[in-house]
Amino acid sequence: MRVAHFVHRYPPALGGAEAYFARLSRWLAASGDEVTVFTTDAVDLAAMHSPWGRRAPAGAIREDGVEVRRYPLWRMPGRRWLLKPLSLWPHRTWQALTLPCNPISFQMWADVGRISERFDVVHATAFPYAFPIACARRLARRCGAPFVLTPFLHIGDPDDPHDRTRRQYTQPALLDLARSADRIFVQTEGERQVLLERGIPPERLVLQGMGVDWSGCTGGDRVRARTAWGTGPDDVVIGHLANNSREKGTVDLLIAAERAWGRGGQFHLVLAGPAMPNFRRFWSGYGSCNRVRRLGVLDETPKRDFFAGIDVFALPSRSDSFGIVLLEAWANRAANIGYRAGGVAWVIRHEEDGLLAPCGDVDGLAAALLRLAGDAALRRRLGEAGRERTQKEFDWEDKLRLVRDVYEELACNGRNRPQRST
Repeated sequence: MRVAHFVHRYPPALGGAEAYFARLSRWLAASGDEVTVFTTDAVDLAAMHSPWGRRAPAGAIREDGVEVRRYPLWRMPGRRWLLKPLSLWPHRTWQALTLPCNPISFQMWADVGRISERFDVVHATAFPYAFPIACARRLARRCGAPFVLTPFLHIGDPDDPHDRTRRQYTQPALLDLARSADRIFVQTEGERQVLLERGIPPERLVLQGMGVDWSGCTGGDRVRARTAWGTGPDDVVIGHLANNSREKGTVDLLIAAERAWGRGGQFHLVLAGPAMPNFRRFWSGYGSCNRVRRLGVLDETPKRDFFAGIDVFALPSRSDSFGIVLLEAWANRAANIGYRAGGVAWVIRHEEDGLLAPCGDVDGLAAALLRLAGDAALRRRLGEAGRERTQKEFDWEDKLRLVRDVYEELACNGRNRPQRST
């Protein structure tokens, strides 16, 4: 098959959607398919919108058997203020192209409207970055190819009918893209329910879920990690690996840890991942910096050591459609803590393989930290249950084969599909 993938960023960019589409693209190429990735030249998130931030060279290269086409972006100070009024014009495709958060590439839009290549399947990700998805739909219509979508929908707090995150990810322009897809891969039953409630036919929704790369997250050196962190062999260490930000729960975790320490909690906190601007602003005034170890971005060996060195993993995120890091923690027998929000609420099973606090309940989060820090037997029970479940349910080979099976089905049904106007 000839497959086109569209994603807003691609490795070396860090991110869940970016890593997943790279894994899927490489796996398909190794299986004998021809895969072309359409992406932008942004490496850092900031580079999607501003002249600052790291970029990769624009142009086409071949990586791990995959053709990667990187397109330059339109960047200028204040572009969000310009796009906001433009996005109000009541035409769904126009709105999708002008959402203020968009990485905008005029060259990508032009190319997909004129290239003569034919693809059997066109697959795009991820909400709310609608511009590359709209480009993918344009190419699919031009080729007469099936259009597949993995939105990685963030569904926010299920107990809040007006949740801001869910509103952002289900705005009309994004739902228009979803309704035009031949198949949509969803990661949790919660994501599926949200799309069903918004009129997406059930036969178009494919429940997938993510997998875990055991070799990439296990086999670390616990002693080496704890020596580097200055913690003893019997100390309780709670870890957090994500884009350090309010959205990922880093700020709430720090506040909860401070409250737990104030109630006599005995544990160390280790943060890993890049620091986002809202986290940096909070950190500059945080009163317990000396009790927190910050590791920054981790490469392969430090990442394995991180998971080997922790006892509990905390991800009180409001903006995860799944949370592969939860599986990586379970693979190392670490118990998980999260908010009852987004995909995390559907991955962690409360009291079975982790603990969930109500979304935004910092006191409830602090209570969960205290409970696990003080109960070794509970940590072991939850961690072992998570590891067993990960072995049974979250195998990458199964997840990727499911995607290819859907591609094959759609391609067989659509090879005689006529081309449509864009």
